[in-house]
Amino acid sequence: MKRALIIEFTKMNGAGNDFIVLDNRFYEFSLPELSMLAQQSCPRRTGIGADGVLALAAPTHAEADYRMIHVNADGSESTMCGNGARCLARFAHESGINKTIALMQTASGLCEVHVPGEVDASVRIYLDAPRNYCDSPNLANQVPDGIRSVHYLWPGTEHLVCLVADVSQLPLSSWGAALRSDPMLGSAGANINFVAIDSNADSKQLHVRTYEKGVEAETLACGTGAIASAVVAHKSRLLISDTYIVQMPGGMLKVGLETDRVYLEGPADKVYRGSMELTFPLPETATHSRYLRNWNTADSDN
Repeated sequence: MKRALIIEFTKMNGAGNDFIVLDNRFYEFSLPELSMLAQQSCPRRTGIGADGVLALAAPTHAEADYRMIHVNADGSESTMCGNGARCLARFAHESGINKTIALMQTASGLCEVHVPGEVDASVRIYLDAPRNYCDSPNLANQVPDGIRSVHYLWPGTEHLVCLVADVSQLPLSSWGAALRSDPMLGSAGANINFVAIDSNADSKQLHVRTYEKGVEAETLACGTGAIASAVVAHKSRLLISDTYIVQMPGGMLKVGLETDRVYLEGPADKVYRGSMELTFPLPETATHSRYLRNWNTADSDN
């Protein structure tokens, strides 16, 4: 009789952007295995439910303390996830890497993380200043009426920022899906941020809703989307500040702009810990992780 494959995980969220988090230093799941795990576990009605999977891994960079692997709900790997990085930083801190300031290796480069000892304190990450900024990119498809301007930039992953008058009533699903896969964005596409600027707010507040690629739906928050939105507000001189409050459906994030880097700060909350049963219908010729090889060997001995 085939035994169940049981793994432990932690459910976390950053301002409503939620993740299944596991310690891959033990499991050593390969990227294809993490992709399969995400596709099985992230659906909200048939699985645990999450925007993606985060894996804490051993670093391959000499200066890094640990490495983040982020896989979207559809199984695709992400280069950077701001809220995910903050959640993984909290998870790593509670898993024995208890440095207040640490270096996290990501697919987009090194990321400095600040994790206070208090479990309910905000977590801050520092990223390089966004690059590839383009004001009014030449999209192939017509931009929907109601979008005042469109901007492209790369704060660790691809983003379009669409300035609108009000984010509460727009048809985000249809607009987001259409813009996300515009041919001019290439095969990677982009996350789509709809941004309304509250110019009367003393706190320099932005209201943002994001359609995320890889999730293919609106998420309650997007960390790199918050950064992209703040940078566009600043570069467009629509709201000039060193710090911005970004209000998203799931909560509030803080973005700070420095000379050659930016920071993202906000909650990184543990929701619960649990275990789940997995199946991995990978080809027999696939190179499995050490954990799966040991599991399959033990199974064959029974």
